[in-house]
Amino acid sequence: MSLKLGVPSKGRLMEKTFDWFAKRGIALSRTGSDREYAGRVDGIDGISLVLLSAGEIPRELAAGRIHLGVTGTDLVHDKLPRWEQQVEEIAPLGFGQADLILAVPQFWADVETLDDLDAAAAGFRKVHGHRLRIATKYHRLVREFLTDAGVADYQLVDSQGATEGTVKNETAEMVADITSTGETLRANHLKILSDGMVLQSQATLWRSRVAQTSDADRAALNALLDQVQGG
Repeated sequence: MSLKLGVPSKGRLMEKTFDWFAKRGIALSRTGSDREYAGRVDGIDGISLVLLSAGEIPRELAAGRIHLGVTGTDLVHDKLPRWEQQVEEIAPLGFGQADLILAVPQFWADVETLDDLDAAAAGFRKVHGHRLRIATKYHRLVREFLTDAGVADYQLVDSQGATEGTVKNETAEMVADITSTGETLRANHLKILSDGMVLQSQATLWRSRVAQTSDADRAALNALLDQVQGG
């Protein structure tokens, strides 16, 4: 058995993760074809590479099926209700930055803050007879954030893609989504609430608090941590 390191299985996130480890003397590589999710680790003994989707990595860490994993802060916080008990943040990787924000239509001239949103949501329900709809895939994070802010009259509608387009398509009145530049929001005539920052996220290396480890695993973990944190 070896220590298992889970990293994103494709795209820029995988490439940047490989580059980050390479700069610290650890070579990660995919083995086989692009359709095969197998890989290897060179430069440190006792560690095997597991290629997963970024969204699967929090679950695998929490279940103890992998010991280490690279995924976004947003995914860990949203998918693991008690994430502090299940995983430990080892190192932010300095890429994959994105903010989870609340955005409303630009023509809502009187809605700039969460207090404005609370008033608008109450008014919306009186006029339309149903709650204001917020399109998002980050249900738990958004619900907790709005509860803390005292916003009540809303309902979350699930959106797994093209969230910014839901307002134009009239399936939601506003959105809670990840953005890095804000360009897509502006293109869809949406504006971010001035206090609507739910979470700042970036790719991060996490350690599972529940995965079982042998003496050899712990030695490999300590060697890897020395290498990456020293880099």
